[in-house]
Amino acid sequence: MMEPRMPKYQWGQPVLASTDLYNDGSFPEKENDVLLVSQGSRGEIVQVGSHEESSTPVYLVEFREGLVVGCLEEEISPL
Repeated sequence: MMEPRMPKYQWGQPVLASTDLYNDGSFPEKENDVLLVSQGSRGEIVQVGSHEESSTPVYLVEFREGLVVGCLEEEISPL
């Protein structure tokens, strides 16, 4: 098992989507590959977790669109 990587960002931190975020199947009520959040959309980190297999930080971000999306560090940037 790999040592968990420390997260760069913290709970409550405002962020921007660094890229367009598409449904990867996490939102069953929406079609796969549909755009969920556009690049540049503002959000706030509401939870910080870790992907168990890769020990990679995962951030749940609530965007203004009302969606809470799981993001990797390269998909968001701090404000």
